[in-house]
Amino acid sequence: MKTLIERLTAWEALNFLASNRVPRRQLTRFMGWFSRIEQPLLRDLSLAAFRLFTDDLELHEARKQRFDSLHDCFVRELADGARPIDLDPQTVVSPCDAVVGAFGHVRGTELIQAKGFPYELADLLHDPELVRAYTDGVYVTLRLKANMYHRFHAPHDCRVGPVTYVSGDTWNVNPVALRRVARLFCKNERVVIRTRLDRGGHAVTLVAVAAILVASVRLRWVDVRLHLAYDGPNRIDTEAQFRKGDELGWFEHGSTIVVFAPSGFRPCETVEAGAVVRMGRPLLRLP
Repeated sequence: MKTLIERLTAWEALNFLASNRVPRRQLTRFMGWFSRIEQPLLRDLSLAAFRLFTDDLELHEARKQRFDSLHDCFVRELADGARPIDLDPQTVVSPCDAVVGAFGHVRGTELIQAKGFPYELADLLHDPELVRAYTDGVYVTLRLKANMYHRFHAPHDCRVGPVTYVSGDTWNVNPVALRRVARLFCKNERVVIRTRLDRGGHAVTLVAVAAILVASVRLRWVDVRLHLAYDGPNRIDTEAQFRKGDELGWFEHGSTIVVFAPSGFRPCETVEAGAVVRMGRPLLRLP
């Protein structure tokens, strides 16, 4: 009889093969098209199938309870007041609902994806200025599960500066893949969103990492859909002002956001690996 460890190892291998050893980009593009079909029977069947593979969809918090398509459900908005925003000016709040992954101090320019899997700031950010800003800084990795609310928000009162789009692959970003694929975040499609806090002028950056079935990011203040077919400029020079908790944009399903802050910031006491954090709850404390 197989031991529990052997069973878990076999399940992990099967999970990895099923969600990664497939034509990821083609499947992602197909899902982007399929999920937008507005046909009631297809929508209901798709949502029913989706529920079989996820936990509670948490639809009771949604602004509306009926959806035009599977995609409409993925990008649902929350009802007013569903996410209280921590207004302490000394805290940076979580930009999204997520499970906390790796977090802590950047060791020089190296940080951790998962145990035994480090990666470099330069490989993720593609910007020497940002690498200098976050050398010996702090980071928190936030994984949006498929059943979660998929929009993300301003972590503080801030001005959002240039946005950088980095084309890439669409590996799954679940814990199984993070333990098996080195530098996974640096390989996947991603959007680097620079912000400068009104308080202290500190630079806080959000890196929205796409994944299989999710390779599309929309930003409220940029009239461009950033996805696999995007061939515009990698750097979009744009600016906008946001208050803490204002919506910045959304993933078209669910993925990961890595939050970076300079040295002197520290994670709040409630930030623990594996813990669920809601948008608007304290994440980092300012120096």
